[in-house]
Amino acid sequence: MTDKFVMAPRKLAAGVVSLMLVWGLAVAPARAQDAAASAQAQTQAQQKLPEGQVEQLVAPIALYPDPLLTQVLMASTYPLEVVEAARWSQANPAVKGTALEDAMQAQPWDPSVKALAAVPQTLEMMSAKLDWTEQLGDAFLAQQQDVLAAVQKLRAEAQSAGNLQSTSHQLVTTASAPAGVATAGLQQAIVIEPVNPDVYYVPIYNPAVAYGAWGYPDYPPFYWYPPGFVASNVVSFASGVAVGAAIWGGCDWWNHNVIINVNRYNVFNRTNVNITNNIWAHNPAHRGNVPYRNAAVAERFGRENTAAMRDELRDRLGAGRPNEQHLMEGERDLRKDIAPASPERREADVGRDDVTRDMGQRLERREALPRPGLDRPRVDEGADLLRRRSIDSFRPRAHDFGGFRERFGGLRRL
Repeated sequence: MTDKFVMAPRKLAAGVVSLMLVWGLAVAPARAQDAAASAQAQTQAQQKLPEGQVEQLVAPIALYPDPLLTQVLMASTYPLEVVEAARWSQANPAVKGTALEDAMQAQPWDPSVKALAAVPQTLEMMSAKLDWTEQLGDAFLAQQQDVLAAVQKLRAEAQSAGNLQSTSHQLVTTASAPAGVATAGLQQAIVIEPVNPDVYYVPIYNPAVAYGAWGYPDYPPFYWYPPGFVASNVVSFASGVAVGAAIWGGCDWWNHNVIINVNRYNVFNRTNVNITNNIWAHNPAHRGNVPYRNAAVAERFGRENTAAMRDELRDRLGAGRPNEQHLMEGERDLRKDIAPASPERREADVGRDDVTRDMGQRLERREALPRPGLDRPRVDEGADLLRRRSIDSFRPRAHDFGGFRERFGGLRRL
């Protein structure tokens, strides 16, 4: 009898232990999944750009008219093609209107990039500030809502500072949220439109001044202007360019979407497409060999954003680290880089392999050099003003991105 009473608790204890082991084995995979999900969420949070850096990236274009602003955001996700288009535009400055539409039909670029061929000044800036263009495109793909919210915040600051208002070139209005639309805190949107939708006057301004006191000393925005341009106001305007139907972008501020004016899109691209909900979507086929820096974005578009991929790209391109002599070359080679295209130059001369090599060099430099900010506003003095403007319009100065100079070769990709 005693043995029976002794064995019963032992059997019960053994059963409890068995049940605990089974339960532990059952919940282990779930815990592992939760841990993996938590780690992934933490990684994505770490990759998310802070508010100041997002504002830094959009500051040079936040005062652009909505259609041109969104055209830049779309095109910035294809930096390789932006450089190609900028070089083509430089080589073919007289091609405009219907002839430009004809020429764009033969180009392999994304439609958002083709559209900017009608505004060569903007393409020139995006190519000259290529590191900024890459960062802007990556931020737009990873944090689209934050990017558009930053534009509205900066516009409100410029308006409060008295630097954003309607002119003979643009209309500035305030739109209220449509009834029944969730606004996520945005009650009103500041909308900027050209007075004539077929003619654009690109605003030129120093972001460190136009928005009032800049609140992010660690993230100073850059100031870019065309060669020889002399500002007359805090916000000035370049000469108008006739774009016809080339600029077809738009913004749904309430749903944080970039939208497409399908009619203008079809006219300029000579197509007859019906785009679902008129909402723009990134096409990774036009990304070329430029990796996505954000892991979530890379996964979404089926690419590996790893150091190994970047190393492989540089190996394929044969782009070694530039030495100090190369980075600090003198005025003679600078003039070579910015020499105007001769009238005899043809599209075939704009090579794509050189663009890809150039992108590989920039990847190497960007990873090798720490860079807390993008670029600081320039203060040009003395007799060198015009020379510096001419040089800076085609490439960053030595302090633009981490203390190195960048050069632009010919253009071509694999």
